Amino acid sequence: MSEPRAGEAEEPRLLPDLERQEIERFLDAVWLEQGLSDHTLAAYRSDLQGFARWLVGRRETLLGARRELLLAYIGVRAAAGASARTMARLLSSLRKFYRYQVREGRSGEDPSARIDSPRLGRPLPKSLSEAEVEALLAAPDLDTALGQRDRTMLELLYASGLRVSELVSLRCAQINLRQGVVQIIGKGNRERLVPLGEEALDWVQRYARDVRPALLGGRRNDFMFPGRNDGPMTRHAFWHRLKRYAVRAGIRCSLSPHTLRHAFATHLVNHGADLRVVQMLLGHSDLSTTQIYTHVARERLRELHAAHHPRG
Repeated sequence: MSEPRAGEAEEPRLLPDLERQEIERFLDAVWLEQGLSDHTLAAYRSDLQGFARWLVGRRETLLGARRELLLAYIGVRAAAGASARTMARLLSSLRKFYRYQVREGRSGEDPSARIDSPRLGRPLPKSLSEAEVEALLAAPDLDTALGQRDRTMLELLYASGLRVSELVSLRCAQINLRQGVVQIIGKGNRERLVPLGEEALDWVQRYARDVRPALLGGRRNDFMFPGRNDGPMTRHAFWHRLKRYAVRAGIRCSLSPHTLRHAFATHLVNHGADLRVVQMLLGHSDLSTTQIYTHVARERLRELHAAHHPRG
């Protein structure tokens, strides 16, 4: 069978049941061991299924794949225009899969062991200035119950640095109004307690007392920010409203669901917060993940110096 030219599209191939089962066995194992999110598991599944389908065309299998086959597949993906970040994620998926197979005794060697990852630049996270955050917080219409709910969500997000998924899935029992803290179970089932601050706590108290019961209309729902049915508000619904408020606030930069989380961390560091404290508040397992905010702070200092120093 002839090899396709670099970047040439191939006909979609059905994945044999044995290959599919091999992938699902691996995903079940890493989910049990590491508590990975559905998003991460879906990425692993997509990467491994793509490679497995490519192998089908060469009459090869995942467990029988050799290093040269991995390199050939990586070359095809790169020639087709995959970014360095996509290629790094693909190689990470393959490494985890083959390390698991070696550990379980299902494979004698790891074909990904001597393949270098592509070099990645470390992009600075997009953030907002403090003035932009204030404008965003003031955007909801407080004459409506939905506007008061949205203002509470924005205040809570900026005060605590929660991930959007943590915000929308927040249950009432996770917020201790007396102590002013929120209990979060984050990635890897790691628990953290995050203080709310007086402003956010005041909004949450008023929302829980006056607004939430009106929005529920007698329905039972354990989520702090209930959706239309029995579950929580969806991330998509919140993101849609956030974009609307950004336009209303005159914010021109592109926002992501993490923008207020980045603003929370950046503004703490800019005001002198210890990096390890920020790490705990964000729920990062590794301090190196949090250290990117020191680069954000340095970039802001350079901008201020250039704008205001006579020799800037």
